[in-house]
Amino acid sequence: MSDFAELIQPDRDQDAIPIHLVNSDTFDDWAKGLSSGQRAALKAQKFDGGGYQVGIVPDGDKWFAVGGVADPEELSSWCLAKLSETLPEGTYRLAKHSTGPALYGWLTAQYRFTRYREEENPVGPRVLLTKEVKKIDRAVAEASADCLVRDLVNTPAEDMGPAALEAECEKLAKTHSAQLKVTKGDALETDYPMVHAVGRAATRHHAPRIMHLTWGKESDPVIAVVGKGVCFDSGGLDVKSAAGMKLMKKDMGGAAHAIALAGLIMNAGLKVRLHLFVPAVENAISSNSFRPGDVLKTRKGLTVEIGNTDAEGRLILGDALTRASEEEPEFVIDFATLTGAARVALGPDLPALMTRRDETADELIAAGKDNDDEVWRLPLPEAYREWLKSDIADINNAHGNAFAGASVAGLFLDRFVGDDIDWAHFDTFAWRPTAKPGRSKGGASYGLRAAFHMISARYAGE
Repeated sequence: MSDFAELIQPDRDQDAIPIHLVNSDTFDDWAKGLSSGQRAALKAQKFDGGGYQVGIVPDGDKWFAVGGVADPEELSSWCLAKLSETLPEGTYRLAKHSTGPALYGWLTAQYRFTRYREEENPVGPRVLLTKEVKKIDRAVAEASADCLVRDLVNTPAEDMGPAALEAECEKLAKTHSAQLKVTKGDALETDYPMVHAVGRAATRHHAPRIMHLTWGKESDPVIAVVGKGVCFDSGGLDVKSAAGMKLMKKDMGGAAHAIALAGLIMNAGLKVRLHLFVPAVENAISSNSFRPGDVLKTRKGLTVEIGNTDAEGRLILGDALTRASEEEPEFVIDFATLTGAARVALGPDLPALMTRRDETADELIAAGKDNDDEVWRLPLPEAYREWLKSDIADINNAHGNAFAGASVAGLFLDRFVGDDIDWAHFDTFAWRPTAKPGRSKGGASYGLRAAFHMISARYAGE
């Protein structure tokens, strides 16, 4: 992961290259202050103030940059991202505008995933100066969390199995002086039977486990963060097609979000008693794979008939949400790459949000809009609960029709969350199919900043 700590620095009037911001409406008036040669230089670059355009303008023996944005007076997280991606190595400052939320995109634009291949002709760091010193640490923390999700999701399953997720949790615990308990082996089968059942086919190389990290004063409000850690999903005996399996290294994207969110909460020192749960498995195929038609025991005591072995994420989350509920939390939030139905409904960029309480949904939606991390609410309709009925068990893990797949999966999870607990569920893609400024193709966080700012507002008076 990129080290962002040096990429934004306090502005103490040190030498820096100016960046001017314009849009298509203000460009002509702004350009009147330029020399004919400078205007010609911008014309040669086809710069007219359009969004994400970048121009280089000679100024004697120096030069300055100009960027096209939607509104120079109200920057978004991404307004400086294209500049950060394309400008040469150097130190920069905005000529007339405050940096505001655009600090975030300046950082994420310089993310590179180089674990397996060094970047060709890498450009050195582009450093941005700002007078808004108090915003630097938060921007660095949030960008680092986003790029941690990218790193974890981008890493192939052979190097990002359950043991690797455990190592990430260990690193997190060490950094923040938290406590970590890992359950695996016979204890996992006893205490978390669905986690064990889903992961048992991969026991030899990628043994299943669940991580439970705790942090904060016991007297503070209890919250729980849960993340689906299916490190690779073959579909099990209901095996996926080759095309369906191609991106399944990203099926631990929920765990990546949960780990990143826990890090943000601890880094901010929020007044909470935090519980992080990461059930980690590989849904493999072997002689001891769980089967369609099997009935699994659960930590909660319910029995689950397996309608489809490829609906395994909700199984491991069921045990984890049960355990989280035992802490009697004020709030539980989970992240999971749970259903293709959510992507059919909302596409890759909008995570599907489901909540029990309207006010919680409103808080998360508002936090997402305020921080350029929009989410979209889907319902948990009571009428669809009957679709999960089983003839021989308490519940089935997959319904028999093609309707409302994301909501029905949410209703399954709802059975494992304690009564009257405020609960939010994100069905996220964790992957960006095409690059955008500040947002590289590949692993991606969706809903992470929305969740963090919502929790911050609740527990730190933000």
